[in-house]
Amino acid sequence: MRTLTAVPAELLDVASRQAGLVDAAQCDAHGVTAHRRGRLVAQRRWSRPTRGVFDTTPPVGATPPGRDLTTAHDHRRTRAAWLALLAYGPDAIAVGPCALVLLGIQGVGADVVPQVALPGARASVSRDGIALRQFDDGMTVTRVGGRLVATPCWALAQAVPEMRRRRAVAVMDSAQHLGLLDADGLARAHDLARGRRGVARTHSWWALSDGRAESPLETFGRLECADAGIPPDALQVQVHDDGRFLGRGDIGWRLPGDRWLIAEMDGVDVHSEPGALLRDRERQNDLVGCGAVDLLRFTGRDLAAGPGLGPGLGTSRRAGPATRGRMTTVVRRHLLRTGAYSPSSTTLMSR
Repeated sequence: MRTLTAVPAELLDVASRQAGLVDAAQCDAHGVTAHRRGRLVAQRRWSRPTRGVFDTTPPVGATPPGRDLTTAHDHRRTRAAWLALLAYGPDAIAVGPCALVLLGIQGVGADVVPQVALPGARASVSRDGIALRQFDDGMTVTRVGGRLVATPCWALAQAVPEMRRRRAVAVMDSAQHLGLLDADGLARAHDLARGRRGVARTHSWWALSDGRAESPLETFGRLECADAGIPPDALQVQVHDDGRFLGRGDIGWRLPGDRWLIAEMDGVDVHSEPGALLRDRERQNDLVGCGAVDLLRFTGRDLAAGPGLGPGLGTSRRAGPATRGRMTTVVRRHLLRTGAYSPSSTTLMSR
């Protein structure tokens, strides 16, 4: 039996920085010839998602051992961005949601369409599910991993008109939270988006962005409560007891008697590790123990879902009306019980 020759570690290191993908030129540079690439594909050790690009990881749709669902979704997003860049060569520019992903901006759905722009290229030469978009005059770029990527302003302008509201606001929040742009930069992105197909429905969304949100889940929860007539009074609420800092709450409502109702949004990726669980428990005990906080905890399953969508993960522009989530019901009930909410006017009472 013929022994399978190991793929050079240096090439696999390159692949690890590109979501498991490499192109033909990178293979040639590391001594993996076209003949050997063909054998690797025939042996199903590699796959070929498009001409000149090779995937060194398990098949798309499989979750490799040790990779949870959240990490798998991150991999799908990053893979889509790198697939487009490698397919169209060194002059390709990651744009729209692919640019957002490579810039580290959170909130993009897992179903990212691979897409790039090329100066002077036409969209008609797209292939294998990879979209080649027309180049925007004046578009500014930066480099990520040695490849060209649209700057945050341009990436938001390209992506937001094609997104559902909560995803759109989440990526705006994340961009501001990461310090990639400020309020002026967000306004410029809005201006750059004007005239694009789909932008008309988004004009009111840009004013909803708040860079204090630390995760898309916090953005989703905030928007859902605002839509239900119970907008929070503060984000990242700092709680002190006799001058001692006890912790911060994700979303907060003021209650009578100088007290707070705090909603914590628990993402699986952040709060499921043993160390994180221990820290959360200690912080929760401190917050509740001070007597000034009522604490509620929610996950994505407590948010609204539309037909055909996962809980709290609305991405399709064609989805029907969302069903009410558990979070708004629980928060409203608590505000009513404490006298902080007036059901007759559907507004929070002055306090």
